[in-house]
Amino acid sequence: MVKHTRNESLKGLYAITDELLTPYDLILDKVKEVLSGGARIIQLRDKTHKDEELISISLKLKDICKEFNCLFIVNDRVNLAKRIGAHGVHIGKDDISLKEARKELGNKAIIGVSCYNRLELAMKYEKMGADYVAFGSFFPSPTKPDAVKAEMDLLKKAKRKLNVPICAIGGINRENAGLLVKKGADMVAVISGLWRCKDIQKRAKEISSIF
Repeated sequence: MVKHTRNESLKGLYAITDELLTPYDLILDKVKEVLSGGARIIQLRDKTHKDEELISISLKLKDICKEFNCLFIVNDRVNLAKRIGAHGVHIGKDDISLKEARKELGNKAIIGVSCYNRLELAMKYEKMGADYVAFGSFFPSPTKPDAVKAEMDLLKKAKRKLNVPICAIGGINRENAGLLVKKGADMVAVISGLWRCKDIQKRAKEISSIF
């Protein structure tokens, strides 16, 4: 078991990229906008391209995050995260195991794990050394319409049981983000609620101001 202290940098607006909403000819400008608006974490999420195709853009995103003193996380791709020196990875049930990810990336890497609507899973991963856990989907998600649904009271229960930071995901926007933070979310992960906006920086400021 890997024991971690609570990471205070794991708090606030967690922006997740999307191949359609943040196409690679626009992604750098869009990420700069969201970071200027107060996002604290950027996750590169890509389900279609090969690792080799993502190295260049990943390094550029990493540099932008460094400029804003923010975290850069890679979804699923442990080898890519290791190769470019990302702060860490986020993994789900169909990805590499937490144990293997930790072995590859070392104890300093941030590893977040999707726990869907299962508190017992989050408790298990905390004991195994996860740096944060994510629950959702709390609201209908345009990005993942078939995602498992989670009740908001789960956050309150998780806050009582867990020491690691808690991330909420799924259909989150400026109207409902505050409800999740009040229930116990340390981070809110947002995709469509940011990237579909005409003024990304303004929307990021609105959501970031909740924390």
